[in-house]
Amino acid sequence: MSESIPHPDENNVWRLATDNVSINWPRSPYPNTSNKYFMVSADGHVQEPKDLWKTRMPEEYWGRLPGVTVDSEGAQFQKTEGFRPVRIRNIKMEGEDALRNGSGKTPEDRLRDLELDGVDAEVLFPNLGLAMWATPDAKFSQLMCHAWNEWAWETFGDFNDRLAPMAAIATGDIEGAIAEVQRCAKLGFRGLSLPCKPVWGSPNHEDLNYNLPEFDPLWACVQDADLPMTFHVSTGRDPRTSRGNGGAVINYAVHSLAPTMEPIANICASGVMDRFPKLRFGSIEAGIGWVAWTLQALDEAYKKHHMWVRPKLKMLPSEYFQQNGFASFQEDKVGLDLAREHNLVNCFLWANDYPHHEGTWPHSAQAIERTMANLDDAERGQILGFNAARVFGFSIPSRYR
Repeated sequence: MSESIPHPDENNVWRLATDNVSINWPRSPYPNTSNKYFMVSADGHVQEPKDLWKTRMPEEYWGRLPGVTVDSEGAQFQKTEGFRPVRIRNIKMEGEDALRNGSGKTPEDRLRDLELDGVDAEVLFPNLGLAMWATPDAKFSQLMCHAWNEWAWETFGDFNDRLAPMAAIATGDIEGAIAEVQRCAKLGFRGLSLPCKPVWGSPNHEDLNYNLPEFDPLWACVQDADLPMTFHVSTGRDPRTSRGNGGAVINYAVHSLAPTMEPIANICASGVMDRFPKLRFGSIEAGIGWVAWTLQALDEAYKKHHMWVRPKLKMLPSEYFQQNGFASFQEDKVGLDLAREHNLVNCFLWANDYPHHEGTWPHSAQAIERTMANLDDAERGQILGFNAARVFGFSIPSRYR
């Protein structure tokens, strides 16, 4: 953590752009103001030690763990069991980009950095550990998730009132997933992190998926544990599908963000919520502009394709999401502009994605001003913090009530 935030370099100066509209708001998104909003970042990422899995898993698995390989010419490649090999480019990070790359290594550092951004509490997800689901071997994935959960609770358990890691669950192994959910619930985890697809890899209709009744024992377990289920981007299949020109942009928008719609559709359209009405579920880091369109499309398909739809639902797919679903975003003015009209204000969770480059730290106040001017004060309050406090069970300090 840096003692002070440097002035943004030319690649990041755009982050300061704002018309200072919050000066006319009843509450402020800026840190250290007496009328600051209660702010919960619904998506942050830990900085795991690189040897986390090797020190916590049997030696027989060491050769299969995610890591780096070097070819005969000295080129380095990222090695992950379910990914195509990707060459590592040694890009030198400078300025704020370098600051983000190295921040958040200890709970104390996180709390100091989040205070600079006005954040009162944070929901934590894997960083290197997002590759734990990148294998077709669900038992192997479950072992990696178990090890990650052990480390996460040892590291953040004492800070769980403000820094809440989500328990990683490999759902392709249903029996193991049930045992891990029960174990992590007893420890005190506030929520679960599930992959967007339970079986890693390209779409295959023969694979298990969340719409199928085989998952009912897991849903019963999760409902009994009363923990929200999150589906984070870039899990379930390799997001680096395009190569060459524009690949970084195409992969992020199409192959990382968009597939997060699938688990939401699976749960809302398949009768899962009729059988398990207390389940809470949501997407993480995929933005919210797609939510209104997706729910509309699901409802339209349910009505117009009624002759093929099984089972019949007690409500429309959109209504299950409006009652029990949520979605996090960093900057998504399009989605925020649709929130009120489509009854989604209570479903949207703001996040600064600390310390990732896709996020808004340490200039979240300016991003909030750029995107939330069309909301009223109560709506901003819900989206910035109160919704996440309800979903993940954070206590709200008396100063914000």
